[in-house]
Amino acid sequence: MKKIFKIASTLCILTLMGSALAACGSSNNSASSTNEPSNNSTSTEAAGKKDIPTLVWWQIGNTPLPANYSKAIDKMNEYTAEKIGVKVDLRVASWGEWDTKMNTIVNTGEPFDMMFTNNTKYSKQVAMGALTDITDLVQSEAPDLYKSIPSEVWDGTKIGGKYYAVPTYKDSSVSQYWSYDDKLVQKYNIDYQNITSMQDLDKPLHDIKAGEGKSFYPLRLIQSEAFSGMFNNYDDLTLGFFPVGVKVDDPSRKVISVFEQPDVMANLKLLHKWYQDGIINPDAPTKTEKEKYNPFGTQQAFPGAEIAMQINAGVEKFVMNKTFGPLYTTSTIQGSLNAISANSKYKNEALKYLQLVNTDSKLRNMLAFGEEGVDFKYVDGKDNVIERTSDTWPLAAYSQGTFFNMAITKGAPEDQWDQVKKLNEQAVASTVLGFALDISEIQTEVANAQSTFDKYKYELLTGASDPEKIVPKMLDELKKAGLDKIIQKAQEEIDNYFK
Repeated sequence: MKKIFKIASTLCILTLMGSALAACGSSNNSASSTNEPSNNSTSTEAAGKKDIPTLVWWQIGNTPLPANYSKAIDKMNEYTAEKIGVKVDLRVASWGEWDTKMNTIVNTGEPFDMMFTNNTKYSKQVAMGALTDITDLVQSEAPDLYKSIPSEVWDGTKIGGKYYAVPTYKDSSVSQYWSYDDKLVQKYNIDYQNITSMQDLDKPLHDIKAGEGKSFYPLRLIQSEAFSGMFNNYDDLTLGFFPVGVKVDDPSRKVISVFEQPDVMANLKLLHKWYQDGIINPDAPTKTEKEKYNPFGTQQAFPGAEIAMQINAGVEKFVMNKTFGPLYTTSTIQGSLNAISANSKYKNEALKYLQLVNTDSKLRNMLAFGEEGVDFKYVDGKDNVIERTSDTWPLAAYSQGTFFNMAITKGAPEDQWDQVKKLNEQAVASTVLGFALDISEIQTEVANAQSTFDKYKYELLTGASDPEKIVPKMLDELKKAGLDKIIQKAQEEIDNYFK
């Protein structure tokens, strides 16, 4: 991995393991909206200790929350209060509402201390002044956190030369995997290991549909998560906006209108055909929450990830094959970040908490897997192998902290995390790796273009709309909203960055 990043700097990253966005506060509701300490301390703690800061931390996960959620968080808080004198009010936004909820929190100034964010929001939140500059603070207040994450990964979070979030050190390069219920693979004789394109997938999906019946949908989509990976060949320059990008292997680094590319249009047309043929669920453009079971899935993943997936879905066996990657872009590194509010009263405490998440295996496992003895148990007395004993823990492990101090799930390869590190080391670099678009001079155009795209994206990216009709109309509106100016400004910045 270091070699890849050195090359880039000379020229100048479903998750898984858990589910995850509707605005749903944790059942630990005693923390006030002004970030005052929570009143959920035990009487012993209250008598023996001063008030302990309780940080409001927004994460992504499944809702409704399980019955033991509050108890599990209480146990985490007992542990962290003793270790570092900090607790969390860990609030969960569901998959379907995370996007809207986080926008609302930032735009209205609703108090919070920490927030999971990613490449679709990060640069915009920085431009709005919503996040804390932690460049110096992380090194002085959380030196072990700073040292635990490679400098190259830190560099991928830079905006204007500064850090505004803690990156999640995990499968920081992107590898796209397609997963299949093995019962269907066997029943329909699907040669899944040789299926690497959407076109290859057409016959197997139609075979499953024909065999399973009218009410069975082989590809189950929701509006916020369409066919994942469709745009992997295009670097979005950390803009989090599909219509603009650079082909990842283009040595000229030309910024282009992505929806005008023939390969993108071909895939959109096939997606629309699948929708018309009943391969995709008809409510996809309006459906906000995932179903537990999906016969076929496409997601960023890594070897052994199917073990957790089949536990979460209640499936006897999933099989997977890698269809893309590994690839490094600045956005893949920014795919999972935890940022601190610019208005938080507890910036130092927040960094210390994130340091513990990333360096302490016990806390890491509680966040990833839930309540010991209820949601998971350690296997054979080992502290690095767990067995899941429930499928209800709602939090998404990829959004919390590093994978590399987290236990593996029984049945996954013992060297699973070594394999993930190897994927990072083998990753090919985008030709614009290291570049992050500065939108400060084009915020109006970006906001207008995003608003325009939002009018069409759910219908378009779930296959519900005919792309041959919708794309030209959308592009015309995008150009009026400032698409050409965004492309021009991005090209200027890239040309200057890679002089």
